[in-house]
Parts: sequence; structure tokens; C-alpha cells
Amino acid sequence: MKNQLVGRPLARRWFLGQCGVGLGSLALNSLFAESGYAVQNDDPLAPKQPHFAPKAKRVIYLFMAGGPSHLEMFDNKPKLAELDGQLPPKELLEGYRAAFINPNSKLLGPKYKFARHGQSGAEISELLPYLKDVVDDIAIVRGMSTDAFNHAPGQILMNTGSQQFGRPSFGAWTTYGLGAETRDLPAFIVFSSGSKGPSGGNSNWGSGFLPTVYSGVQFRSSGDPVLYLSNPEGVDDELQRDSLDAISSLNKMRLDKLGDPEIATRINSFEMAFRMQSSAPELMDISNEPQHVLDMYGAKPGVGSFANNCLLARRLVEKGVRFVTLFHEAWDQHGNLTKAIKANCESTDQAAAALIKDLKNRGMLEDTLVIWGGEFGRTPMVQGGDDGRDHHPNAFTMWLAGGGVKPGITLGQSDDLGFNVVEDKVHVHDLHATLLHLLGFDHKKLTYRFQGRDFRLTDVHGNVVEKLLA
Repeated sequence: MKNQLVGRPLARRWFLGQCGVGLGSLALNSLFAESGYAVQNDDPLAPKQPHFAPKAKRVIYLFMAGGPSHLEMFDNKPKLAELDGQLPPKELLEGYRAAFINPNSKLLGPKYKFARHGQSGAEISELLPYLKDVVDDIAIVRGMSTDAFNHAPGQILMNTGSQQFGRPSFGAWTTYGLGAETRDLPAFIVFSSGSKGPSGGNSNWGSGFLPTVYSGVQFRSSGDPVLYLSNPEGVDDELQRDSLDAISSLNKMRLDKLGDPEIATRINSFEMAFRMQSSAPELMDISNEPQHVLDMYGAKPGVGSFANNCLLARRLVEKGVRFVTLFHEAWDQHGNLTKAIKANCESTDQAAAALIKDLKNRGMLEDTLVIWGGEFGRTPMVQGGDDGRDHHPNAFTMWLAGGGVKPGITLGQSDDLGFNVVEDKVHVHDLHATLLHLLGFDHKKLTYRFQGRDFRLTDVHGNVVEKLLA
């Protein structure tokens, strides 16, 4: 067959349009329009319609990294208290893989008392005196399970749907599917508090094989939200604007020539940073919040904390940020469980409950999805002498609120020792399928083609948990 291109020049626009490279030339239409450029391409962060009407339009994920003990906080086990100090039944441990302890370690009874609260009668620990006030607004999921029993793989699985590095995070999938609601701030923002950063690192909020325009941007809770946001001495707004215009023009020429989506990301990053110089400092200054709001969260202006991050998360979603994740890595109690978990709850319980109250008071809870939980739970067997628990993937607890979640319910049940789920099991993939459903997506259809196959957050797994839907 004769090549139809022989004898005539090859048009660049034809090549980009017909040879599949055009996807890479997705630039930022409205962004360039603001800068005076005429661009024919679509904006990858423009608001998009999901598969069906969503219940949730934005997400705040309170990620309690390290593995909170469900047995001290949400899953009361009188039988475990009764068998404290005894060996677990042999049949319970068949095929069980532990992270660091001998599975035949003795059982450890719960360290704190439980009571029922609210009209729902949800049973929670004395460690959570503030959560009890909003217990009728949340859904407690006691039947969670995962495949990973170490921190980095567990966190990456919970955030990306895979234990392997390189997959897009839940936040990246959300911004890819829904786009952004603001031009002055990133669509996906990340904060970190606690004793250290998350074990899974940046992969927890990365874009994987999606264009990096969809990845999370880590903010600091005091000072400039990102480093080097302020102009250096001697550089004023006019000089910076002229410099950015020149750089953007060069980047645009390169984008048209190569069609690399990462060039569009770079352009977006420069322009976003310029706009953030005026929008971010005021937004990040919580000192202009009423005192009763600061007191409700336990927030203190200028002091980095989980409480400040929760208040900032509300301020951010109020301004159109699509997805905010708050990592609090502090829950890995292999020893010193009694004292450490109490300190963790004192650092997080008040602010998490205040976030629910605040969103509800502002009429935002109904379309804001709030998620609380870690990568796994803790063993009913003891570690660290007589006051610690090992990692445990078989059964743990999370809670959800707002965004179409059925409030005031407790879903799932573990066995008498809190070891295995025996009723309404919710795997990580099922959780992801449900969260995407609340955001308006069929999790089987929100895909991205990479290396010859269509990938999705739930991979080849996952079922929507209908019982969690309002």
C-alpha cells in the first residue's frame, strides 16, 4: 500500500491529532487565557462530570498512620479481657503471618473502658470523649481488612490500591476524575503531623503513571505553606510576572513541539505558585478565625499540630480544594501502649470531632466526605513485655462521615478476640469502590491506560458496600 504521506509535507497538527500524541499536549486553556495566550487544548484540571450524580464533592482524609489499635478505641472485647494473659486458641493461628511477634504470644486484654453513646448507641472507648458527641454523624466500620502487615506496603495499599510503588493515589484519581474547583490553590493538598512522616512517603499522595498535575502538594501548617513561596529580596511582582510570561512562552513552544504532559504540569506549577503568593498566606493564617472555633478544634495559631491541620483542611475545602489528606504518624504502639495511645487520642480526638461539627454547622458535611483510619489494626496478642501490640491486617476499624455515608451506624463485627472479621467484611478494595461511588464514579470505569492495559484504583477487585450508603 502506497504511503499517503509521501510527496507532501507532514503537518504538525495532523501528526499530533492522528498519531495519538495529542493527549500529551493537554495544556491549561483557561490558565493561558488568563495570560493572554491562545490555546486550543483542554485544561486537565477543569471541573469534570463524574459517571453519575455524586453525593460527595470533596474529601478530607484523616490518615492515622502507624496502625491505631481498634481494641482500645472502637472494638470492645469482654472475652479478650477475660482471657488476658492466656495463650490464644491454636486453631485461630493456623496460616497466620505476624509482622514481628511469635503468634503464640499471650493475649492482652483491652486497656480502656467502653460505653455506648448517642441515639445510635455506638460503643466507643473512654479515649474518645469528643468523638462521642458526633457519634450519630459517623459510620463506624469494624469489619475492615487488608493484605499488608507492614507500614509502608499497608499505607501504600490503603492510599493507592496496591502494595507496589508507582500507582496513583486515591487523591490523584479523584482530581483526575473530577478536576479542580479553584485556580488559586492546588486541587490536592497534604499535611503531616505526629512524630514523623508516613512510612510510605510521597507515594501515598503521588500521581503514579497519571500526569503529575494530579499529584498531591505537601503543605506546612506554619510559615509559608510551601518552601520558597515568597519572593527573594529585590524581586517584585512585576519582575516575577514578566519572568513567568517569558518562561511560559518558552514552555508553551516546547509543549507544542513535544506534546509532553509534564511540560503542562510545569506551566501549571509556576502559575499556581504565583497566584498562591496572594491567596495562600491569608488562607493559612488561622488567627483570623473566631476564638470559639479555635477553641473547638484546640488549634493554636503559629503552632504546627493535627488540630491546626484539621482547621486548615476545613478552610481549604471551603475555598474549593478537592482533596486534603492529613497524615498523623504516631500510632505504632509495639510497647508503651497504654500511655502512648492516650497521648495520640488527646492530640487528635478533639480536632477530628470538631471538623465534623464545623462542616455540619456550615452546611458542608452533606457533600464533604471525611475518612478516619490507618493502614491496619493491632494484634490481640501482647508485644513489648505486657504493654504493646503488633501489626494486624485481619480486622481493624475506620470511620466515615458526610458525603452520602449513612450516619449513626456500626458496620461489621470481629470475633470475640478481635482477630478476624466474622460479619460484613470490608476489604481495602471494597472501601475504595465505595468511596469512588460516593464521588460519582463506577470504580470499574474510572480507568487510565498505561503500558497496554487499563488501570484503576481497585485494580481487578472491589465491591461497593451498599450498607454504608445513605
